[in-house]
Order: sequence, then structure tokens, then C-alpha cells
Amino acid sequence: MTMARHGSQFSPQAGSMRARTPALTELTFLAWLAQAAPGDSQIYHLGFLAVDAETEFGGLSAQERRSLRMLADAAFRAAEQGLVHLVQARLGTDRFAYLAIARPKPTQPQSTPMVPLIAEF
Repeated sequence: MTMARHGSQFSPQAGSMRARTPALTELTFLAWLAQAAPGDSQIYHLGFLAVDAETEFGGLSAQERRSLRMLADAAFRAAEQGLVHLVQARLGTDRFAYLAIARPKPTQPQSTPMVPLIAEF
């Protein structure tokens, strides 16, 4: 499966993809979101998000876990604002690709949810 033009390429068979550190930061995710066209997708984590973000069992340092939680929170806020769909694809046992797929942006300026999204940053 190939992701949209602004996102990453993703293959469920790519077992060698690692999630040692988040590929994105909260800030770079928001920058991607601001310019993403509807249907564009971005992989924001590879691994097991709940374990990787909250426990030492995921192999991430405390700082990397903090960064991952901030990134996951930004993705969730974007989904709550209706800016993205969040989906998962299983790569293997206890291993997933977490994707954000951009939705059409609101057409009315007064309802643009980017301001509250960034304000929480």
C-alpha cells in the first residue's frame, strides 16, 4: 500500500521498520497537518503506542517517551478537531503502524480549529 503524496510510504510486510524514536515531533506533526491535503497520510509511530509511550518495556528513554506522548496527544487533538482520521495497521504481533490521514479542512475561517490545536502546544 502506498500512502499519499505528502506522507510516508508504508508496507505491512516491512518488518524491519523500527520505532526506536518517534520519526516526528509534535511540532513537525502540526507543520505536516497545516499543509496536508485531504487524503494525505503520515505515519506518526511504529510499534505498540501504549507500551512505547508509557513503559520502559518499549525500549525508549524517558525523554523519548515524553516526546512520543506529546506527539500522540497532538494527533488525538487533531482527530478530536476533525482534522485527521487516526488508523492503525497491524505489522505483526504487538507491532502496529499508527497513521494520521488528513481530512478536508473547514471552509469557514471562524471555525478553523488550528488555533485551539496550536494554543495547546
